Amino acid sequence: MSAISEEAGKLLERERVGVLATTAPDGRPRQSLVYFVREGDRLLISTEPQRLKARDAERTGWASLAVRTDAQPYPSATFSGPAQILRSGIGPATAALMQRITGASEPPPEQSDEDLAAVNRVILAIDVERVTGSSYLDQL
Repeated sequence: MSAISEEAGKLLERERVGVLATTAPDGRPRQSLVYFVREGDRLLISTEPQRLKARDAERTGWASLAVRTDAQPYPSATFSGPAQILRSGIGPATAALMQRITGASEPPPEQSDEDLAAVNRVILAIDVERVTGSSYLDQL
């Protein structure tokens, strides 16, 4: 059974941006505004491997993403679970993210792993195990 309910799934489909949370080496939280795309129970974020969010996720194996709408009463939820940095097979996810970022009707041509490595791109993937802080999802 999916950790992501139908209502929470609607939120993920509607919104393109969320706040990614990771944990710094000193245990303090870090947050970053990111674009994301959903792939089943997995949330995908494009980043550079040297970014703190990527290093944190790789080190701790965990991340969360809080998502909300811009309309009152601000439906929202936080999606969390194991996280990893993907370096291979990331062409389709990167194309889907670029389509979502630009709002294009079609995704751009997929790039190879080598091309994406050359421009320093990886995918931070969160396998959603928990959805918390859900509020007003019935308002979507």
